[in-house]
Amino acid sequence: MKRNITAAIAIIAALSLAASAGTISGKVSGVAGESVVYVDTIQGKTFPPPTKSPVVDQKGLLFQPHITVVQTGTTVEFLNSDKVAHNVFWTNVGGNKKLGHNLGTWPQGEKRSFKFDNPGAVPLLCNVHPEMSGYIVVVPTPYSAATDKSGEYKIENVPDGSYTVTAWHEGAKNQSKPVSVSGETKADFTLSK
Repeated sequence: MKRNITAAIAIIAALSLAASAGTISGKVSGVAGESVVYVDTIQGKTFPPPTKSPVVDQKGLLFQPHITVVQTGTTVEFLNSDKVAHNVFWTNVGGNKKLGHNLGTWPQGEKRSFKFDNPGAVPLLCNVHPEMSGYIVVVPTPYSAATDKSGEYKIENVPDGSYTVTAWHEGAKNQSKPVSVSGETKADFTLSK
């Protein structure tokens, strides 16, 4: 009997948690290509970093994917799949030049890793191939999404509450706005370069 009561309480708790999570969706316009939308820092809350490390590949003289979104504290693996040596470096994180870093140069098939502890956009470059560029966008919460080609996005399972949501796009000025999440919430952005 005690086990049934415990199971019932667990089910009720899970359902109430699911009922108190919502979705933020909308559109980013004014710019072409992929943008990133994320819930900014939530006062008094910290989130454990994901245990899985995303991979940014250097393939076909490109950073693939061109934009990678990670949560603060995530370790990213940089792979070289090209037959030529590549380098990965960045001059800043979120505009802070003190956080620039150079991982060095390495041959095909090797990986280098780096843990991103500071939020902000990280402009990736290769000093062997100056035409290469990409971005790591380090966000402070697990609530983020990249837009599709039409600028649409959806961030799911956001706990009900009031937050600041920010839109980022390569070469554009960030835009933030307050939102109150309760069920389905809309937040559209118009960015300019």
